[in-house]
Amino acid sequence: MRVYHPQDWFTLLLKPHQSSSFRPMAWLLVCVCIFAIIVVYIEQDLLNLPEDHPVKNVLMLQTFLGFAISILLVFRTNTAYDRWWEGRKLWGSLVNSSRNLAIKINAMIPEDKDLRMFYKITIPLFAENLRLHLMKEETRLMLDDLNHTDIEIDKSKHIPNQLSSLIYQKTYNLYKEGVLNADDLRLLNQELSNFAEICGACERIKNTPIPYSYSAFIKKVVFFYIATMPVGLSFSLGYWCVPIVALVFYTMLGMELVAEEIEDPFSGDENDIPMDKIAANIKIHIAEILD
Repeated sequence: MRVYHPQDWFTLLLKPHQSSSFRPMAWLLVCVCIFAIIVVYIEQDLLNLPEDHPVKNVLMLQTFLGFAISILLVFRTNTAYDRWWEGRKLWGSLVNSSRNLAIKINAMIPEDKDLRMFYKITIPLFAENLRLHLMKEETRLMLDDLNHTDIEIDKSKHIPNQLSSLIYQKTYNLYKEGVLNADDLRLLNQELSNFAEICGACERIKNTPIPYSYSAFIKKVVFFYIATMPVGLSFSLGYWCVPIVALVFYTMLGMELVAEEIEDPFSGDENDIPMDKIAANIKIHIAEILD
């Protein structure tokens, strides 16, 4: 995730978009400009249409259609940002639950180094494998040089669920062995349950994109709006309508590309949630608490 100063207007205005989502924009803008030039050339030079031609009424359609598209794009962007912000809150909750679990474990089993090492490894390991799971990358269990025979993970199955279950089972076994009492287990249960709930909520965002019909409809309406814009503007502006059409298309396409990029906050793009840094911070904080 890019960190920037929101009050630095000079840098924000001059620095071009570097996100991979915006790379096709340059070619699309060139195509739109060429299309607008062709339309103006046909109307002005080949057909030589008069000023009172009915085609000029296309501007009225542009006015009403532009208002409707602006509402759709604003709703589209807000919906995508809500998904991005919900994902960020979920990972913030994961940080809090990991810290709280480590703090409680540190107070309840202060002298057992093996048990503390188990939680020191598995708690940050859950965050790291959740990151890999959400990015749909091949996960690989990475432990330290010690031989931990009680940590067994099947890489062909849902790894975050296995880790969450492993931590819960270990904690419940400590209760049955008398290391933890009922009150201790009750205090730890909330943090342990949060792991599975956070994973499920992140999967809901990842696996439920914006409905296809809604996204396709917006793209079709924007395309129709841009395709008809030079038809009406060529009468009053001539070839000057080309940069205006390009500017309008840049605005509408930019809003749609921003929405497409942030609606999946776990894909690893430049503006997505920095899950790798959050997972690394969890590992550092857990080690500080349990060392």
